[in-house]
Amino acid sequence: MSLRQQQSREMALEAAGGSSPMHAPRQQIYPQSVSGVFRNIKWALLVATLAVYYLLPFVRWHRGPSEPSQAVLVDLDHSRFYFFFIEIWPQEVYYFTGLLILAAMTLFLMNAVAGRLWCGYLCPQTIWTDLFLLVERSIEGDRRERMKAAEGPWTRQRLTRAVRKHATWLLIAWWTGGAWVLYFNDAPTLVRQLATFTAPPIAWIWIGILTFTTYFLAGHMREQVCTYLCPWPRIQAALTDEWALNVAYRYDRGEPRGSAKKNDALRLAGAPAGDCVDCHQCVAVCPTGVDIRDGLQLDCIQCGLCIDACDAVMLKVGRPERLIAYDTDVNIRRRAAGLPGLPTRFVRARTVLYAAMIAIVGSIMLYALTTRGSQGLAVMHDRNPMFVQLSNGAIRNAYTVRISNKNTEPRRFMINVGGLEGAQIEGIGAAVEKDGALILTAGPDQTLETRVLVTAPLNVQLPPSQNIVFSMVDLKTSETVKVADHFLAP
Repeated sequence: MSLRQQQSREMALEAAGGSSPMHAPRQQIYPQSVSGVFRNIKWALLVATLAVYYLLPFVRWHRGPSEPSQAVLVDLDHSRFYFFFIEIWPQEVYYFTGLLILAAMTLFLMNAVAGRLWCGYLCPQTIWTDLFLLVERSIEGDRRERMKAAEGPWTRQRLTRAVRKHATWLLIAWWTGGAWVLYFNDAPTLVRQLATFTAPPIAWIWIGILTFTTYFLAGHMREQVCTYLCPWPRIQAALTDEWALNVAYRYDRGEPRGSAKKNDALRLAGAPAGDCVDCHQCVAVCPTGVDIRDGLQLDCIQCGLCIDACDAVMLKVGRPERLIAYDTDVNIRRRAAGLPGLPTRFVRARTVLYAAMIAIVGSIMLYALTTRGSQGLAVMHDRNPMFVQLSNGAIRNAYTVRISNKNTEPRRFMINVGGLEGAQIEGIGAAVEKDGALILTAGPDQTLETRVLVTAPLNVQLPPSQNIVFSMVDLKTSETVKVADHFLAP
């Protein structure tokens, strides 16, 4: 049932004095198989995306003898994210912020160019629903066979088919959950543990959760997720405009509807006749049960399958293709008024803005990645007490210093303080050089945290707050990192 049909039903109920339901009862949908350009595009994207999802955890990437060899890995134990040659530390969370901004802007740009491209072709709900429908058709048959079986009694054949279908769905769902867990552990190792039932309990828990959600959402809820659970159909309406391409029925060509013979006779008589033969094939193939001839609707995911179905019918009746096609609101209104269509304007204010934001954020992230150092320094001043006055009258401040070694070999660093002439620096558990600097050693791909005490020289007039600079120098490469802080006094 399309959104317009639901609204008409609710208005009829209200007119009859009945109450309008908050949620329309679900009408079981049996999408029919279809072939064509857009179906082929969806198949290609389904194969490509699922291949990446299922196989990527097994791709190897050599980083060194003490580093994980999985190309893409979220290492929660060591607080690292590995993506091929990129290694992200917890303090570099701004990279994930940048990725989220890029993902949002890309989604906005796709919407501005061609509506719900994400929903129709790349959304995980769409991908796995298509896969589950492929299994359903291969076991239970196409639309008519499934509808006929649903109306009949439960025979042994129907029960056998149902068991086979749900067992295959559960197998796919289980491997979907298992593949997700592989991104958080070494994939070959975890597969062996799962096969020998020695995997940690948390792995089984998450596989169980993701198995249930995949089976339930892709196998049973399907279009309900797109219509009621997903917020994107409601958000994207505020981000689109009249120049965005959307799957649309061309009323100027299709109306008035009628059978092929009837419309041919009307044309011969010089009477108005449309190309639409009212075969309802566009509705039969729609995964959400939408009648595109009712206009753009909330539950339409813009997958283009109705275009393939309509093109096949138009070829059979000898009429031009693309009675249903990607079109803009501007051209729909112009054709309805008898005016010629205009070329699609891909370059306009909102598309330029989104593309510019993608370029700016992407450039910033690329620059940060290519120029970031292999060592890090963080300094935190003690809060309580802010300073200490020693028995000889000297003022001392305490700091927590954390150094990071992002290389795969141990490194020695020299820490000193500038901006406070004559200051003495002391590290708890660290050696002190003759010139007053600290020498710290950090292991490969590790962080080291130590307490550092900075004491001002005697008989020096100190302001309440003075800027100082901590410097960390790699004794082998001379790579330097500096962090500013404050020295506090009475």
